[in-house]
Amino acid sequence: PNTLVAIGNLGFLMKDKGDLDGAEPMCRKALEGCRELFGDNHRQTIVCAGHYADLLRETGDVNEARRIIGDALEAARDKLEMDAPDVQILNLEAQAARIMIACGEAGTNALREVVARMVAALGAGHPRTRKYSKLI
Repeated sequence: PNTLVAIGNLGFLMKDKGDLDGAEPMCRKALEGCRELFGDNHRQTIVCAGHYADLLRETGDVNEARRIIGDALEAARDKLEMDAPDVQILNLEAQAARIMIACGEAGTNALREVVARMVAALGAGHPRTRKYSKLI
């Protein structure tokens, strides 16, 4: 498990440095490994799927990003408690809205709704709330 996390982290670092082509195989390998080791509904797999979908959005592969984020959201909603807003579900929903925007769809309103739920659940000062608030 630690090796998969390290591979994923290396991919995210490469992405942050602007090396999207180098990041893609690392993030894909981390996601594939998590699926194999933990299954689709494990929290680590869901996190890797969200990161990989976000990378694909940045590379322009929005159709594959949409498919992966949709699967991750479905798994997260099945797996995680729905009594209280879960940070991971809110983050995946925000990523999904960004993918919708990249596809030319009406994702801005979806993103506004997610940010409003983030403010209510996490507070306006939470890093993820601030991150996605800047996009609307």
